[in-house]
Amino acid sequence: MPSPAKQVFFADYVFNVSEDVYEPAEDTFMFAENLVVERGDSVLDVGTGCGILGIIAATNAAKVVVVDISPCAVQCAKENAKLNRVIDKLLFVQGDLLAPLRTGERFDLILFNAPYLPTGSGEDVTWLERAWDGGVTGRQIIDRFICQSPDRLTSGGRILLLQSTLGDLDRTLKNFEEKGLRTQIIATRDMPFFESIVLIEARQRL
Repeated sequence: MPSPAKQVFFADYVFNVSEDVYEPAEDTFMFAENLVVERGDSVLDVGTGCGILGIIAATNAAKVVVVDISPCAVQCAKENAKLNRVIDKLLFVQGDLLAPLRTGERFDLILFNAPYLPTGSGEDVTWLERAWDGGVTGRQIIDRFICQSPDRLTSGGRILLLQSTLGDLDRTLKNFEEKGLRTQIIATRDMPFFESIVLIEARQRL
């Protein structure tokens, strides 16, 4: 694992986070606090970072696939799965959003703490900056995810997506609804500079 690494704790879990991987912060912890996984669920954790959400999900899940575009993050998540003794439940994949998944593969629960900040930084970004860079509007990655993810749900499956209100929350809800999903806001936390972070659930209609 690349060094130096910082240790991050959540409940009974411990995570080593290398300097080129996004360190779990307030958004991550809000997501983790509101993460409910049914026993036997198949789970997809998109943009896994250090692996925190996928590793927590593995407690109840039958299997967890974790995906990240960053090879540094994939390696970090793998080391943390070993550290937290859930390596046997996780499959690690490097790639862009849902593109590397097998054709027809579906999940009961899809998780995504999206890159949601409107940065306008362009395409020349580091692996670490990709964790929060949502493009000029903050929606560059979110919109692509909403296009891809509903087709990857099982019947009655659900998506948990975390984003900022700076990235047009109403548009996210509308886009999910247009895909046939029923939406609700699970949690909200106010942040500085007139911003809130919001955890959205979008569920397949039965």
